Amino acid sequence: MIFATNNTGKLEEIRKILNKHQIYSLKEKGININIVENQPTFLGNARKKAIEIYKVSGEETIADDSGLCINCLNKFPGVMTHRFLGKNISDKIKNEYLINEVNKYNDRTAQAICSLVYYNGKNIITGEGVLNGFIAKKCRGSNGFGFDEIFELPSGSTLAELTPEKKNKISHRYLAIKDLKRNMLKNL
Repeated sequence: MIFATNNTGKLEEIRKILNKHQIYSLKEKGININIVENQPTFLGNARKKAIEIYKVSGEETIADDSGLCINCLNKFPGVMTHRFLGKNISDKIKNEYLINEVNKYNDRTAQAICSLVYYNGKNIITGEGVLNGFIAKKCRGSNGFGFDEIFELPSGSTLAELTPEKKNKISHRYLAIKDLKRNMLKNL
């Protein structure tokens, strides 16, 4: 099965969570295309990627789109989480920007959302994971990637302060995989 991403952090997480399945990266399959994520929802972007990669490969594909939705910022950055400040901007700069924006408000609540789409040429099956938490007052932790160092769980730890094993048992991506598996059992 191909996982339609060039994000090495997401690929590593998916492989660890789906450790009983052989998951191939785009690079391993010799696929070098960049799919424009221009849909208004995480699910729309994941669906687009799954279909496009299947068209190129002819192989079962799972695609992900995920991001951070901050309540006081009207769910910003949402589907633009990876690129809201432009291309090639470090996670650290993006995370510090978001902390500064959230500091203007009393509400620090946020959701980490992951939409997954499985496509085999016939069936489109989806899964979604939503992890509720808060935006931390400062960057904390050295594990993970993306917004992990600013996404604080109700326990007080950020995702980046958890071990990868612990994160992979509670994350939005893990919850989306659980939902996808349930939906695959119903639909395949």
